[in-house]
Amino acid sequence: MLSFRAASAEAVSALFDRVGGSATVAEDLFAVAANLRSEGALRRFATDFALPREAKAGLVSELYDGKVDPATLDLLKDAVARRWTRSRDLGDAIEYLGIVAAVRSSGDDADQVVDELFSVRSLVNDYVDLRNALSDRARSAADKAALVDTLLAGKTLPATVTLVKQALSGSHRSVAVALEEYEKVAADVHGRDVATVRVARELGESETQRLTAALTAQYGRPVHLNVVVDPDVIGGIKVEIGGDVIDGTISSRLDDARRKLAG
Repeated sequence: MLSFRAASAEAVSALFDRVGGSATVAEDLFAVAANLRSEGALRRFATDFALPREAKAGLVSELYDGKVDPATLDLLKDAVARRWTRSRDLGDAIEYLGIVAAVRSSGDDADQVVDELFSVRSLVNDYVDLRNALSDRARSAADKAALVDTLLAGKTLPATVTLVKQALSGSHRSVAVALEEYEKVAADVHGRDVATVRVARELGESETQRLTAALTAQYGRPVHLNVVVDPDVIGGIKVEIGGDVIDGTISSRLDDARRKLAG
């Protein structure tokens, strides 16, 4: 999940509970986040805690009333009334809340959103032409969005399409990094962690269940598995979850043995 500290973390936590499951609100929030990032004066005014809340709420109304959903407007007024650790946190928070709204718009299909985002991220990582097309600054945003529609429309949930298009916004280092972040948020919205599991062969259903149960017990909440069949894994399993890496692959054990012999 996007990292917020101190006052910003408190603000995001409070706003998180107010976000409903609306695709329209998600689109609104993404547009406002882009606006805040591009307009430094607006961002500084909106996060200046010394200014009266009424003044900031008035500016929000002037800018967005009639242009965004009423639920979006209420959320924005609440956001500018709160204290933020850094002015740039407001734009990041509004984007994060947009991701939450998009995920919640999928209802009970949040796990499917995680799986679909992972599949798209794998495609982006595996196919250089696709990665270059989505990151090409010479191509317009509309052109890249049309490419996403061609690839995904009718094949994935609408929430997934929305989030993949948002990944093109440039707010992250790359499209793949954005998609990975969105996977984590999508899982977190429903109280789950995401674990990337690298194996030499596909796991059977019973193996998947045992691994899921073991990780859930270890981390204290449900875990969603993204399983990758990796030719570099000779045998065994490698799990990446949060900042932890659990490497039980044969290649890792061989490397350890070589280091001990060399030492």
